[in-house]
Amino acid sequence: MPLGLGRRKKAPPLVENEEAEPGRGGLGVGEPGPLGGGGAGGPQMGSPPPPPALRPRLVFHTQLAHGSPTGRIEGFTNVKELYGKIAEAFRLPAAEVMFCTLNTHKVDMDKLLGGQIGLEDFIFAHVKGQRKEVEVFKSEEALGLTITDNGAGYAFIKRIKEGSVIDHIQLISVGDMIEAINGQSLLGCRHYEVARLLKELPRGRTFTLKLTEPRKAFDMISVRSGGGRPGSGPQLGTGRGTLRLRSRGPATVEDLPSAFEEKAIEKVDDLLESYMGIRDTELAATMVELGKDKRNPDELAEALDERLGDFAFPDEFVFDVWGAIGDAKVGRY
Repeated sequence: MPLGLGRRKKAPPLVENEEAEPGRGGLGVGEPGPLGGGGAGGPQMGSPPPPPALRPRLVFHTQLAHGSPTGRIEGFTNVKELYGKIAEAFRLPAAEVMFCTLNTHKVDMDKLLGGQIGLEDFIFAHVKGQRKEVEVFKSEEALGLTITDNGAGYAFIKRIKEGSVIDHIQLISVGDMIEAINGQSLLGCRHYEVARLLKELPRGRTFTLKLTEPRKAFDMISVRSGGGRPGSGPQLGTGRGTLRLRSRGPATVEDLPSAFEEKAIEKVDDLLESYMGIRDTELAATMVELGKDKRNPDELAEALDERLGDFAFPDEFVFDVWGAIGDAKVGRY
């Protein structure tokens, strides 16, 4: 169906030039659904995990980010199972795990674990720490937040824009989980739903955020980070291959993305931020996968509607995604 001719009416952008992200970061699971950051894709009906015989028998090493002995985990195929394995290894409730970073214990959003884990990557699990409640006066339409989710029901702050409304509130930091807005629980919400709620808050009014920060190691206390750099691209660790976690079906071991795929994902992720106020490399990767073999923008639009219809992408966004994939194909980076 041609774009603009009978295609379902699309909703306006959620956030104008505001960010809300999670990434190959964001434990977002490879297919729509995430591994923590957001995982890529909209709400989906759950499906039972594959039988143990279909699960990769890969062993990963893990530690709690604030400090712990090293644990070994294996046999997971999606983010919830990963969190469950980490919780078992350290005798914690699975709900305590907020997100994971690869090869660093710091709250480094460039190293946020997404749907791809390098086979030699070391997993650091960040767990719940101090809870806090903060009042924010919305003096501008854009708050300056980039939001991601962990694919298991938690949305958290991935980046704070320098000089923004939120940047002036020192109690709010990168890595904080957003539990509630004005008393409305956000547990179980995806990153784009949280972005929509923040966008819809009236300007010139005060609202309340209930937050939980990740538990910090001693050397991280009092350090505040601005989060990941825009367009920094997926971080896949040091392994020569990767384990791709999926929301449906078994996890698979794959080669690293090609140069074309990495650049296309980065460009589409930039477009997501510009149009919708979210950065989500797993979602961008899914869109590139859907669009790389399509012959024209209309075919891409149909594929996006079928697979990711809940996002209600505007037509002009789809045209730009088509152009970004085409540019990456021919090396126009």
